Amino acid sequence: MKRLQVILLVALSSALLLFGCGKDSTPEEVFEPIMEQETENDSEPVEESDTPIRPDAGAAPLKDIPPEEGMVRSRITNEWVTEEVNNTRPITIMIPNTKTAAQYGISNADILYECNVEGSLTRLMALFQDWNSYDRLGNVRSCRDYYIYWSFEWDAIYIHFGGPFYIDEVISRPDTDDIDGLSSSNFWRANDTGNTTDNAYVSTKGIQADMKKLGYSKTYRNGYADEQHYQFAPFDAPNTLAQYADAITANKIDMSPTYPVTNCYFIYNPETGLYDRFQHLSGAADGPHIDKANGKQLAFKNILVQNTYYEVRDQKGYLAFQCIDSTRDGWFFTNGKGIHVNWVKTSDYGATRYYDDAGNEIELNTGKTMVCIVEDGDSFIVDDQIIN
Repeated sequence: MKRLQVILLVALSSALLLFGCGKDSTPEEVFEPIMEQETENDSEPVEESDTPIRPDAGAAPLKDIPPEEGMVRSRITNEWVTEEVNNTRPITIMIPNTKTAAQYGISNADILYECNVEGSLTRLMALFQDWNSYDRLGNVRSCRDYYIYWSFEWDAIYIHFGGPFYIDEVISRPDTDDIDGLSSSNFWRANDTGNTTDNAYVSTKGIQADMKKLGYSKTYRNGYADEQHYQFAPFDAPNTLAQYADAITANKIDMSPTYPVTNCYFIYNPETGLYDRFQHLSGAADGPHIDKANGKQLAFKNILVQNTYYEVRDQKGYLAFQCIDSTRDGWFFTNGKGIHVNWVKTSDYGATRYYDDAGNEIELNTGKTMVCIVEDGDSFIVDDQIIN
């Protein structure tokens, strides 16, 4: 995404645009039958301490210590997690984003990707680090090959329900650990969405059973965990973007120009320090984006916008996105501010890196992250300013 009023010229590397192989097409949406603490009010004067304050504006003080012995900083959110969770591979799940979708568990995703698919619809890919206690996750929908490359960089188990023939090449690679609802007996359907496609689900037990059957390791591949993915600001010294003279105020981030069916937008909540997510789906009412499992609204500490080269593959509108690129631009939003960034991804399993205009890798803040993939040339709106 080019800076305001400035055209940034970027050089594409020799990285190849993703294209699938020419295997016989299988209908994308054809499904096989599925087996169906209490706190004390201390009146004593409170002594001053050096306890770090929670970076979320307006929130109560929070000690920056692990809540339980042996906990460590998450490599994905920088929050406290157990060592077991931190050393277990995450999962990524393809989730529809339509008015008939019944999304369960999505508010607990540590990272959420959104990108266009055919017909200007968007599909979501939710990444979960601690995924071992869910009775129901989904809806689960079909794969698009570019999402697999974003899943690769987290060494995640990729969960989907079929997909068009464009996925065949990457899905058949020996290093692609995927679970497909078309070939699993551990997915089921629920009559709670009003249609026959947005109604498939899976549970933790189902995922674990499929992983065992397919021989997938629960631990990261050799060498992966040695490299830090996102760079995080210290918990007690959050990144306010105040160090950037050209940082813009970002109380509302409106993605509707680039996602014209979802019409999603984010409102900064100064009391929590998070960006609350809203949607105005075509044919549905405008309002908070809610997780049906718990009634919680989706909210994020960090929002990354990635301007990405793309092509239309065929008359049906299937898309291809260039996930690997040497330098491309975008934006980073946190704590009600935003800066222009450039992103780089150099290999399938390599992390996407984000740099400010001085060439320094940016620091995210502790918490969940939203990644909006934007088609090259599209625009979005920040506090009534068009960014294109």
